[in-house]
Amino acid sequence: MQTWARHLGYRSWAVGTSADEQTGAAADRAAFWRALRARHPRFWVAVREDARVTALHRGERHEFHSGLDALLQALRLAWVSDAFLAQALYRAKARLQALGVPGLPRVLHKLAILSAQVSIGDPVVVAPGVYIVHGQLVADGLVQIEPGVVLSPFVTIGLRAGDVTGPTIEQGASIGTGAKVIGPVRIGEGAKVGAGAVVVQDVPAGATVVGVPARPARV
Repeated sequence: MQTWARHLGYRSWAVGTSADEQTGAAADRAAFWRALRARHPRFWVAVREDARVTALHRGERHEFHSGLDALLQALRLAWVSDAFLAQALYRAKARLQALGVPGLPRVLHKLAILSAQVSIGDPVVVAPGVYIVHGQLVADGLVQIEPGVVLSPFVTIGLRAGDVTGPTIEQGASIGTGAKVIGPVRIGEGAKVGAGAVVVQDVPAGATVVGVPARPARV
């Protein structure tokens, strides 16, 4: 609990704390979640950019002529691709949580799991313009995923035991099928994580890492 307290900015609900201390801890926790949820992009801004990036990677038309055209393309991708619907459901969940809507975000989270096995936890912040290739994605903890990131199937972006700070995946990085990125590590801009790799240390920008534990690939 002390680890959570350090990262989330509230004190432990330890036995014997005073009512004033518990009230202060609750206020700190509420402030943390308000600040974190304020970092989530607006729903349509995120979905439109996700649709553009997804269409680009699929080799399809990715320049939208109007808002209506973007909406139709997003609906098409939700129908024809494996993971776009789940990604949009996550976006809706995050936005509703930011607005303080109760209940419905949990339903949307479950639907994202059912539709494409995409489970993105509440503390995860995903910038607009991320490509989830086929689904089967788990991400949780204080994780940041920046624009242009490509997430292949069966990827885990998660935590080390006892620490709620997770990875930062910088712009344009690519995480290969079955890879695991664990703990407070940074995947640099444009870096590539090979299929099945387990990353437990920072990866420099532009580097390619493979293996368990992941190390720079030999050229």
